[in-house]
Amino acid sequence: MQKDRRWLDRTDQVLMVSSPESNWVGIGLRSPYHSSFADAGDDPRIDWLEVHAENYFDRGGPRYRALSAIAARYPISVHGVALSLGSADGIDADQLDRLHALVSDVGACQVSEHLAWSRLGATYFNDLLPLPLTDDALDAVSRNVEHAQRHLGRRILIENPSTYLELPGASMREVMFLRRLVDRTGCGLLVDLNNLFVSANNVGTLWREWLDEIPTAAIGEIHLAGHEPDAHGGDLLIDTHGSDVSDDVWALYAELTRRIGPRPTIIERDCNWPPLEHLLGEADRASQIIGLVE
Repeated sequence: MQKDRRWLDRTDQVLMVSSPESNWVGIGLRSPYHSSFADAGDDPRIDWLEVHAENYFDRGGPRYRALSAIAARYPISVHGVALSLGSADGIDADQLDRLHALVSDVGACQVSEHLAWSRLGATYFNDLLPLPLTDDALDAVSRNVEHAQRHLGRRILIENPSTYLELPGASMREVMFLRRLVDRTGCGLLVDLNNLFVSANNVGTLWREWLDEIPTAAIGEIHLAGHEPDAHGGDLLIDTHGSDVSDDVWALYAELTRRIGPRPTIIERDCNWPPLEHLLGEADRASQIIGLVE
């Protein structure tokens, strides 16, 4: 087999990583739901679970032991929120090492991160900050994605952001930025349909054109979540992950899966947590939509 430099780890060996089934539907494993999954026996019926990487970087204590036990029974997707792939300074080595350790410990079936930056020097910001859509930014993100993939020994998925304003100086549209990033690095895409809908509302992204132009073969996962109106009024939508998936986002999901078939899907909820059964009901709705795809 001919080696591809993008997939080599530091031992110069190609690592084979299993992929989730295309029709898997899961939920984000967040603190309020941990106890429901921690004890073997009456496990909730769900195909897979997603965790935020940084919540488990401390490789000790009951929380980590519980995740290890859960990972023995459920496939786990590791979703990073602070790798800061858009940083011109590159990726923090310690952050990447800790991500690598977690991914290895849980045998992650999927690893993903955001098209964003969140670090300046040693300072981390509690947010996913936007990138200018320029050639220089594309160069920086491409270097960081290639470095991360080489270190992890696997492809990672990059998530499209929620957009609240258009940064000046852009030389390309978001969908073109993502296409070029896939071409340069061989990365995959995590398509967050709530983010796409929020961006369409806030800055006029044409979601149908976006779906027409995104490289569908690179889509390895779909996220569904909720949004809310800006508390200060106006037409702005905020990507809160604190409410049910809206009917508009469900319609986008039906449209995308009609076009490309099923893809592994995660229902995200990060605040205003409902009972677990409610969240599992949303996962069932996604499964029903996938079942309608011919």
